Amino acid sequence: MKTLRITFMAVTVVVATLAGCSSPVKLNDGAPVTDAKPTVVGPGGAGAGGAQGSGTSQSGVTTVDLSKNQNAAGSNLGRVVYFDFDSYVVREEFRQLIEGHAKTLAAAKAKKMVVEGHTDERGGREYNLALGQRRAEAVAKSLALLGVTNGQVEAVSFGEERPANEGHDESAWAKNRRAELKDR
Repeated sequence: MKTLRITFMAVTVVVATLAGCSSPVKLNDGAPVTDAKPTVVGPGGAGAGGAQGSGTSQSGVTTVDLSKNQNAAGSNLGRVVYFDFDSYVVREEFRQLIEGHAKTLAAAKAKKMVVEGHTDERGGREYNLALGQRRAEAVAKSLALLGVTNGQVEAVSFGEERPANEGHDESAWAKNRRAELKDR
């Protein structure tokens, strides 16, 4: 009986430990695409007196408009898709960019592209690599839904290892939360 009680206690401790290590963000789900518009966060965010639906976000992260930085030199199409904090949802504002690349790839079946997923510096290395991979896969899936073959697109993650901006504020982090589309 004493052995059974010790075994039960050991199992309880293991389950409690594993539950404490879990993350509320599920990275195993499919890559969602949303039509949501970015929200503007007031000073202090939603947790400091702001209300959801009054121009604030639950996470308290300020939205930065990066759409004016989309164009690559010598290209009509942008090469960067930006993401919200802790998200791999492709925003509606990048639909035209993805559709343009999908048309180009669908018209030239021999052409190939690499989608590189990146994150900001917040979060652990392994988590950021997984999140970067999910971002790259979300863009690749969007391209596939528009007729691009799986052999034309490769999704890779660099996590936080290759920041676009070395700063340590929301403006820099917003530029680092991205997926870059590069020709192979």
